[in-house]
Amino acid sequence: MTFFTPSTGCCDNPWVREVVDGIFEIRYAGVNVHLVVTDDGVILVDTGWAGQTAVIERALRKLGRPLTEVRAILLTHHHADHAGGAADLRQRTGARLVAHAGEAPLINGALRPELPARRLARLLARPLAPVPSTKVDQLAGDGAEPVPGFTVLHTPGHARGHLSFLLDRAGGVLFAGDAAASRRGRVTGPNVMFTAEPPRAGESLARLAERDFEHAVFGHGRPIVGGAAARFREAVA
Repeated sequence: MTFFTPSTGCCDNPWVREVVDGIFEIRYAGVNVHLVVTDDGVILVDTGWAGQTAVIERALRKLGRPLTEVRAILLTHHHADHAGGAADLRQRTGARLVAHAGEAPLINGALRPELPARRLARLLARPLAPVPSTKVDQLAGDGAEPVPGFTVLHTPGHARGHLSFLLDRAGGVLFAGDAAASRRGRVTGPNVMFTAEPPRAGESLARLAERDFEHAVFGHGRPIVGGAAARFREAVA
């Protein structure tokens, strides 16, 4: 099976920044991957596309950390731009892979994602393509704490088993994944074209707006540092 990977030229020098207090964002090939430095190693939230492990390895090297320090990989959902690198990273690091039960069959290869039938739609649906299969080590549902300090929020809609994560650090940091996006300083819902159930996505966005957190990072768009929960409430007002 052939898996979609972006051209390597765009990713030779990944853009890395510290968002807040040991939380780093890697931006490349149209998607954000997040690294959280802890006393016990590095936690990775999403992996980006297949074939891009070297990008994450270079980013870690900039932080003075080897790839082998990755202890856990928290997946927001199965789409190829978020979970494409999970199999390779899990194999190379031995990290524990965490996902929702609704996403696990699409990650371990038991199910294939449904793709649009028309050719143009299929080209646009590359993020929905199958990912290299791998075992999900731990299933996590709403309210679970798969890693100390991280609370799982089940935010279905964009994908049926989509997860967001709330980290108890720096006043609260929301890892929204694709449950929300940031565009020009505003919080919006996910791209409808790639969203399985738009009405449920709207409900999940409203649920996130009920939480208290100071900062937010997204699968797509720039982070919001300070006052993030208020931006979410504005989005659903």
